[in-house]
Amino acid sequence: MIKKLLEEIRGCKTCEQYLEFGVRPIIAASSTCKIMIIGQAPGRIVHATGIPWNDKSGDNLRNWLAIDKSTFYNADLIALMPMGFCFPGTGKTGDLPPRPECAPLWHKKLLASIPNLQLILLVGQYAQNYYLGNKAAHTLTETVHQYKKYLPRYFPLPHPSPRNNIWQAKNQWFGSDVLPELKIKIKSILN
Repeated sequence: MIKKLLEEIRGCKTCEQYLEFGVRPIIAASSTCKIMIIGQAPGRIVHATGIPWNDKSGDNLRNWLAIDKSTFYNADLIALMPMGFCFPGTGKTGDLPPRPECAPLWHKKLLASIPNLQLILLVGQYAQNYYLGNKAAHTLTETVHQYKKYLPRYFPLPHPSPRNNIWQAKNQWFGSDVLPELKIKIKSILN
């Protein structure tokens, strides 16, 4: 069932008219994965390679999780699903927001086909707003700071982009308090 769904997602052309660089839905999942990482949308490098989180943000995320690439890209363990499956293009201050059509069209179906999912990492404000709704705090910083409130289902994180190094410097509690808890949680699920 999930293989057919993944084929449908990878063949999706719903947003084609809005995508300057064309459609190339990026997704990795299996029915056996235990962790799902929901990010924003593929960037230019990921669009070019077809490999999710295949950039500096992905390197940072893997460091935060304390896992290597082979574990990270093992779809039997970890699903990688963005809010928008295709590269949305570039705006004045960075990549455009994820296309709004993808999540309502595909997320629920994909989540329903992964019965043993134990944790969903909500990476960035788009994923947090979509999944936490009015339970999200007023800012991403507050939501991440209150991560325990969303466990055991969700673990909110900032985007691991190198652009967010300033945010991390201002919020040192993230490195000292949140990341150690995240690493423990990931290790306990994967072992």
